[in-house]
Amino acid sequence: MTATPAEVLQQAARRLLAKDMAGFIDLYADDAVMEFPFAPPGQPTEVAGRAALEGYLLHYPELLDLREFTVIALHETKDPEVIVAEIDASGFVVATGKPYELRYIAVLTIRDGLIVRYRDYWNPLVTRELLGGGLVR
Repeated sequence: MTATPAEVLQQAARRLLAKDMAGFIDLYADDAVMEFPFAPPGQPTEVAGRAALEGYLLHYPELLDLREFTVIALHETKDPEVIVAEIDASGFVVATGKPYELRYIAVLTIRDGLIVRYRDYWNPLVTRELLGGGLVR
């Protein structure tokens, strides 16, 4: 039986916390798209395809030491493949040791147990301050 969208999100959270980026990337379809509608100028607003996602995400643990990933609320939609998650993430910026705390809204489309679209809404002002102009991936 195929995992539900909520179960896929739980798997993704577990893999992120375990710093299992290969496993995290395996949750994405080959043609998946990750979108960042609030990305600041000079940062990508979209990463398309699993190969591009791997290049974008593989070294995430070198940037952030994520310690908590809490889904505060999960909203189902009229489309059974789409969920909206309110997420708190916290940890540390690896380069500086500064605490990292950020709230996200994520809209995920999950088909046949794989993420096909992930829209990530986060505050670029906070991430710029924490990362000295870098991007949270």
